[in-house]
Amino acid sequence: MKYNPLGRSGLLVSELCLGTMVFGEDTSRGTDQASAERIIHKYLDHGGNHLDTANVYADGRSEQIVGAAIRDRRDQVILATKVRFSTGPGPNDQGLSRYHIIRSVEASLRRLQTDVIDLLYAHCWDPISPLDETLRAFDDLAASGKVRYIGVSNFKAWQLMKALSASDTHGWMRFVAAQYQYSLVERNLEHEFTELCLGEGLGLTPWGPLGGGFLSGKYQPGDKPGQGRLSMMPDETEEAWHRRAKDSNWKILQVVDEIAHAHQASYSQIALAWLLRQPAVSSVIIGVRTMDQLDDNLAACQVALNGDELDRLDQASRPDEPYPYRFIKHYAPRNPNPER
Repeated sequence: MKYNPLGRSGLLVSELCLGTMVFGEDTSRGTDQASAERIIHKYLDHGGNHLDTANVYADGRSEQIVGAAIRDRRDQVILATKVRFSTGPGPNDQGLSRYHIIRSVEASLRRLQTDVIDLLYAHCWDPISPLDETLRAFDDLAASGKVRYIGVSNFKAWQLMKALSASDTHGWMRFVAAQYQYSLVERNLEHEFTELCLGEGLGLTPWGPLGGGFLSGKYQPGDKPGQGRLSMMPDETEEAWHRRAKDSNWKILQVVDEIAHAHQASYSQIALAWLLRQPAVSSVIIGVRTMDQLDDNLAACQVALNGDELDRLDQASRPDEPYPYRFIKHYAPRNPNPER
């Protein structure tokens, strides 16, 4: 396992991060505590050091499982969790207010059985809470020693840039990580976030690297999602499936299939290997449910895609360029040293 700096920080994280969203889920798609702890220990034994959870995963049970699993190995782990979404029935049991942030962090620390969170994410933009209030609360938590670094997830680019500017203006702690959906079948963030993260010093930590299981090769044209992440949100299943099961994505899978055969690798390993080579990516979150899935994903670190294979995957999955990106690319290039 290789280690990368997390953005413009001195923190080194393993190239694969273990996501724990399904740990403790009380469904057939969840992972029970005993199995989850074995998965966590094997991941750590193979050199992984980056665990990602959230206070709302499995209603807090994910944090409890992670806390129990790493109790005797805490120093080996860069521990990430999140705050924003609802943790109770009250009007202040969600959001990015100082009230909710501090209460949520205290609860997360208890569930995780630790006195410090290494990386705390703002899980999504909050249209009600003032941004300065959110950032000041994060900075105060860092000053108190309860949080070491902060990250952002599911902000629009202008919202993220506004947050960074506010932090710089007031001398508050800056975001060093950005967690967004990113895969061969979801590359829209490249229009803004790749350059933003590279320029402003944030490490991308992609989630959904297999497109909800689509890139694992488990589906065929005409199928409907009966398993995997595409089937985990009933109110979005049909929409998510139609978004994935389009002709352009089946063409991506065809290229993945060809390259997978050349490397004697799985589809998942090729998809992960491609993502590991993308600019600004520090650590890719793998959302495994079983030990077999962990073994398969870990092997992606050994897949060395050559330049031609990367180009083929890039071309097959390249998203359309909307306005104004297309306009800027074609009509506004500048060369400081034009040929004479």
